[in-house]
Amino acid sequence: MASAMKLTVKKKTSMRSPVAASPLSKELPDGMWARISKKAFELWQERGYRDGHALEDWLDAESIVMEAIHEARE
Repeated sequence: MASAMKLTVKKKTSMRSPVAASPLSKELPDGMWARISKKAFELWQERGYRDGHALEDWLDAESIVMEAIHEARE
């Protein structure tokens, strides 16, 4: 008898998402997660693709996006 082999396939993404599974993503208003994620990715690129700083990139991006929103409301 031949034994069955189970393979696990992981989905590959073209962009690095620093906090893809963040619980915060469910608490943000519509479009906010996408804006912060895009900015975090841009920061990651600007900083030379350094690994191990995803949270720092996310928090900096969050601050930048929130400041832009605040300035737009003034």
